[in-house]
Amino acid sequence: MTERTNPTLSGEEYALTGAFLLALAATLGALFIGEVLGQMPCTLCWYQRIAMFPLVPVLGVSLWRGDGAARAYGLPLALAGLAIATWHSGLYAGILPAPIVPCTKDGPSCTGEAQMILGLPIPYLSLVAFAAISACLAVTKGPKT
Repeated sequence: MTERTNPTLSGEEYALTGAFLLALAATLGALFIGEVLGQMPCTLCWYQRIAMFPLVPVLGVSLWRGDGAARAYGLPLALAGLAIATWHSGLYAGILPAPIVPCTKDGPSCTGEAQMILGLPIPYLSLVAFAAISACLAVTKGPKT
């Protein structure tokens, strides 16, 4: 049997790369919406940012080093963000009987038409991003020994 001379990525490396690219796209999108478009995030969006933003360096360094530690550090962040995004999406959809706070007259709001991207509201996009990142990290095995 001959060895392969050109290295290929394993399924786990593809999953980690996908998680990193999703986190990077979500982070850049959130920064664009807030800094370029000037749309202030609501409180729940801030909490989701707290979970999403650290994923970029955590997943990036893990991908670069090839150490597989992304699952240990990234999955708890992704699952916390997923929980907040699920709550936020439930509020947005009206499934949970409470207003999105502080979506007030003078404060930031996730309910306006300006908060839609590709026809989807930002809470749903966040939910999909965190779910996909969590799924990608769930298939990785963890640190190599």
